[in-house]
Amino acid sequence: MTVGIVMLVHDALDRAEQVIRHWAASDCPVVVHVDKSVDRATHDAFVAALADLPDALFSKRHRCEWGTWGIVAASQSASELMLEKFAQVRHVYLASGSCMPLRPVAELQRYLDARPRTDFIESATTADVPWTVGGLDHERFTLRFPFSWKKNRFLFDRYVEFQRRFKLYRRTPDGIVPHMGSQWWCLTRQTLSAILQDPDRPTYDRYFSKVWIPDESYFQTIVRLYSQNIESRSLTLSKFDFQGKPHIFYDDHLQLLRRSDCFVARKIWRHADRLYDTFLGDDAGAMKGAEPNPGKIDRIFAKAVDRRTRGRAGLYMQSRFPNENWENGFTSAPYSVFQGFGDLFEDFDTWLAKATGARVHGHLFAPDVVEFEGRQETFSGALSNNPNVRDYNARMFLTNLIWNTRGERQCFQFGPRDTQIINWDMAKDPNAQISVISGAWAVPLFQSNRNFADLRAEAAALQKIESDHLNVLRSPYAKARIRIWSMADFIESPMEALQGIVDEMGGKSLRRLAEAPRLVDLTGFGQFLQNLKNQGMHPYLMGDFPTETAPDNVQPKPRKPYLVR
Repeated sequence: MTVGIVMLVHDALDRAEQVIRHWAASDCPVVVHVDKSVDRATHDAFVAALADLPDALFSKRHRCEWGTWGIVAASQSASELMLEKFAQVRHVYLASGSCMPLRPVAELQRYLDARPRTDFIESATTADVPWTVGGLDHERFTLRFPFSWKKNRFLFDRYVEFQRRFKLYRRTPDGIVPHMGSQWWCLTRQTLSAILQDPDRPTYDRYFSKVWIPDESYFQTIVRLYSQNIESRSLTLSKFDFQGKPHIFYDDHLQLLRRSDCFVARKIWRHADRLYDTFLGDDAGAMKGAEPNPGKIDRIFAKAVDRRTRGRAGLYMQSRFPNENWENGFTSAPYSVFQGFGDLFEDFDTWLAKATGARVHGHLFAPDVVEFEGRQETFSGALSNNPNVRDYNARMFLTNLIWNTRGERQCFQFGPRDTQIINWDMAKDPNAQISVISGAWAVPLFQSNRNFADLRAEAAALQKIESDHLNVLRSPYAKARIRIWSMADFIESPMEALQGIVDEMGGKSLRRLAEAPRLVDLTGFGQFLQNLKNQGMHPYLMGDFPTETAPDNVQPKPRKPYLVR
């Protein structure tokens, strides 16, 4: 007994001829169906090229358009001719012109001879099929689809909507339960002949002719009526991407295909010369005799699909620029944002760089200039310190900064004086560590020598901006690691707060901080806040500062003793 090959061909006829000769060389009869869309001259030349093969026949031609009945009709015609002309065939293997045997044909023959009653066809109910793409699963069996999805998309969609609106659903023929699966099957002669000779076949054919993509459901459903032993899997390696389109195998997939241990693979690129030379050559030991196991390479395909659809975190390219909020992470690495620390401590940037070993910038989003470390004009990745260039796409500016310096922790200052267009992006970024001393923006105002009326107006504006920013950070959509202190609370125990920040950043040393940055002189700051209140501006973000700060640990001067006579 042997296996017969039914091959559906529509293009790359030179490669199809090469594969047909490979099958025929191993005494496998081949029945070829050539798509009716192939012009007559090309078809006749193809037939003439295979005239020297007595076991290569051509079936009645049908027009095979994706998602329509023609593919099933072609499979039926070719299968009927196979069963009629080749009595020695026990299994019929459905393949396409782009399919290629990966293992010696003798191994496939021995494998099927050991399983004479087994039908290999993927067959699962619609409720158990997770791979349908396009929004139609059970509806493909209850609606009518007379229009081509590819050529008449508008009519296809409108007719589906019309049937849904008026509930024009079809009844499934008695005795069948719709199943779905890969169209590439290998059926026993007994099962296939029973399907093709079923007295109810006209009813089934009429029903499935209006089903969407019937080549994935016709044989998969009817086989359940006759098969004695179904293995719900295909012997053909066929992988699909997230859009439901088949993966194409190229020359650099050679080792991957060998690892699968499958008998046949599709879809092979017509110019993959190395694959055709390797698998259709005389090297019978190209593949080891093992159970077909495409699951061994599923992890690689899953990883490829994930890389294609999500990309790498913090990396954007023209070839894969996602819609907003579809990206795989806004940034590629953790970074730290400090708000108010530069106002409250002298030379905070230098202290932080020394304590953590991180790259510490100034105010990257300052309105007049981008304050890179060392006040460089350009930074890694040719980032410019021009604020107009930065603000053209501030989101990508930060993303590029983190991507270009991955492997090195980036830190920068932020405050209400900076441009605020980036605050939501930072708040929603899980890589961000944001530490805020609210109200510290008032310290530079306190130290300035300006008219108090101007200070009051600026203080009111800055407090409004910071209040809005704090609302963003406290939003339920915020995913960053956020710490917020009022200024009064922070200066009560600055070392404890700084130690927590440095520990979270993963500083160079796990030891306790030996010194803190120098705190600016705040003598009279409480009175400054009181003056703002007296002028009608309420500075509430700083916390509760006393009007005058009493010296710490000062004992009252003892009174001189005196003698009472």
